[in-house]
Amino acid sequence: MNSALIDIYEMTKTYFMGHQRVDALRGVSLSIKQNEYVAIMGPSGSGKSTLMNMLGCLDTPSSGTYHLNGQDVSKLSDDELAGVRNKEIGFVFQTFNLLPRSTCLSNVELPLIYAGMPADERRKRAIEMLESVNLGDRIYHRPNELSGGQRQRVAVARALINNPSIILADEPTGNLDSKTGVEIMRLFEKLYLGGNTIIVVTHEEEIAAHARRIIRLRDGLLESDTLVENPTLATQTLSA
Repeated sequence: MNSALIDIYEMTKTYFMGHQRVDALRGVSLSIKQNEYVAIMGPSGSGKSTLMNMLGCLDTPSSGTYHLNGQDVSKLSDDELAGVRNKEIGFVFQTFNLLPRSTCLSNVELPLIYAGMPADERRKRAIEMLESVNLGDRIYHRPNELSGGQRQRVAVARALINNPSIILADEPTGNLDSKTGVEIMRLFEKLYLGGNTIIVVTHEEEIAAHARRIIRLRDGLLESDTLVENPTLATQTLSA
């Protein structure tokens, strides 16, 4: 074993849709170290969504191995995978996935409830996390009272609350206008510079350009894996 945070070897994933066989991943191997900023790209049908599901422990491979933070998660049960997700991975989705009737504070606290943290402690941590994404004045607002960028920042705060090994973002700016999308990329830049490992799944070249490494898939295979020589920097102060 090496010291990689993520170590995937010869991963395959096969689905059957009726009588049709779909080889979504066809032997992908890659490693990602701690505090990397990686973009995963590929056209529709390339396997990038399947790879994201594997990285996020939302599914298991048909064959091959996946070591996450030293643990082989390739063949875990659904319950075991849920435990790994809650401990190791913070998700940020295109559609925010916030509970619409709950406040920002309650949304951010949710992973800590699953983790069994006492109410006073989780409330304190959730407030600190919302303050860290410039939403300290919105803690009792509900999602419908926030802008799209503010909702995505709540989702980022929720993703960070358990201090996960990886922030996994699936098209995180897909539902945002370009100005607000830049705001979210500034936040990811800040998290990366603070020591977090960021993996962004995107089809947008301008979003991938913020990463330090771009992995491209095509037809279920690794097409290229390149370092970004001049990444787009977005380290300006976050706007409200």
